[in-house]
Amino acid sequence: MPIVSASTGLHETLALLTSQLHPDTNHKEDLVFLKDVFSEKSLSYIMKIHDKLKEFEKHSPTPVLHSASCLAEDFLLYCCYNDTYLCSLKAVLSAHDTVAQKNFDPVLPPLPEDVDNDLKEESVKIVRLVKNKEPLGATIRRDEATGAVIVARIMRGGAADRSGLVHVGDELREVNGNLVTHKRPDEISQILSQSQGSITLKIIPAVAEDDRMKESRVYLRALFDYTPYEDKATPCQEAGLPFKRRDILQVVSQDDATWWQAKRVGDCSLRAALIPSTQFQERSADTGEEAPSPTTRKDRQEPKTPDANQADFRIYEEVTQYLPRPGDRPRLIVLIGSVGARISELKQQLIAENPRRYGLAVPHTTRARKCHEREGIEYHFITRAAFESDIHNGKFIEYGEYKDNLYGTSLESIHKVLSQNKVCLMDVQPEVLKTLRTAEFKPFIIFVKPHVTESQKKHGSSSSLGFMITEEDLQEMKSSAERMDECYGHWVDYILVKEDPASALAELQLVLDRVQLEPQWVPASWLRL
Repeated sequence: MPIVSASTGLHETLALLTSQLHPDTNHKEDLVFLKDVFSEKSLSYIMKIHDKLKEFEKHSPTPVLHSASCLAEDFLLYCCYNDTYLCSLKAVLSAHDTVAQKNFDPVLPPLPEDVDNDLKEESVKIVRLVKNKEPLGATIRRDEATGAVIVARIMRGGAADRSGLVHVGDELREVNGNLVTHKRPDEISQILSQSQGSITLKIIPAVAEDDRMKESRVYLRALFDYTPYEDKATPCQEAGLPFKRRDILQVVSQDDATWWQAKRVGDCSLRAALIPSTQFQERSADTGEEAPSPTTRKDRQEPKTPDANQADFRIYEEVTQYLPRPGDRPRLIVLIGSVGARISELKQQLIAENPRRYGLAVPHTTRARKCHEREGIEYHFITRAAFESDIHNGKFIEYGEYKDNLYGTSLESIHKVLSQNKVCLMDVQPEVLKTLRTAEFKPFIIFVKPHVTESQKKHGSSSSLGFMITEEDLQEMKSSAERMDECYGHWVDYILVKEDPASALAELQLVLDRVQLEPQWVPASWLRL
């Protein structure tokens, strides 16, 4: 980058900046925009004027005469020039006098005497905006009562919003000198989207222009995928915000009951876009279709959980960031896995490496204790009658039967680990998530699924997972992961793709460190209690 001295003018600095713009594969559109802006002739002229004015301010010259226009006649007495030259000379001297006298106010014509003072004239505003390939950031509609073309909404961060000159309710009369009152809103939107560079709008301002949107602090986790180009109901597909399930959205305006304005957290773009409101999405979504049943472990009866059969269809979940404070109990870590994930082994390895930090909730069982087993270490051994009584009293979050013996995990066993200030690791069936997702536990949910590649399908084995598998096994692993993600993916905080045990363990350790050290998004209801 060339060194710019203090004496270098703004015009020269602009030229140097333009020469230093180099291609960047990640920001080509921004580079083109900057080059267009810096190469604009009008900007160059403005910079030159600025430099001249700074030079004028530095020397502070004072006018010799405050009225030099009279010199034109005297000058012509000694020189022979035509009338055209005389007009030009008078204009130059008139400009001199204006500056010398500092008389910069415009001269307005007098009002006609027959004007009715009670007549309310329309106030017309001429707005000139400069935009690149980005949308203008405004949607329009036709007023059913008056037929006027009205600005329906202003998108936060768009060209119209950044200008501060266009407001909701303004009436649009002309675009680039062309009358648009007779055109349909979609035709006007097309004209605006196709316009590049400078756009001139003739606007009748709304009565109330001070109703500006305030920055919202409402954050939502999307529980469904949305593609505006596939949504025929959206008022403007170009203004829609595509998002995926689990994306965090910042809602900046809920003024419209049908379409909210939002930004996706993490995006570099400052422009807001449209997303369907909860009420609108609930009306349009088909909620009558039953979700596929999740897969269960082989040779094991599907566990029973409280309210396991109740449907829970949601559109968005309000979230906020949470970081445990010193003295708070650690967050519960819940692992769910599809077929082939082998999360029990992963969990045991993690505890073996750091037994002081991590712990397991000891399960209950009705089977007889083996000679090497210890009460409260491998299991809590209780009678079948006591187990069934605990089921009736709601003490288990998960229970099931295997080879005529009952097994279950109690809430008490989870609390015991957390009371020791240890991170409690749980390996549960995904149906249990609804019971565990409470402010009491604030669980961080990790979905572990095996890495399945096309090469594995062809060879029929997987050395990275540590066991031999067939092509049918691989297909079952893939289908199991897809079904689990479809049914329970909206509750998941992190997806761990297990390529091999060593890398999966290292990745899991990094994730758990971040949970304890960095703010994470959690349901806002957890922190309102």
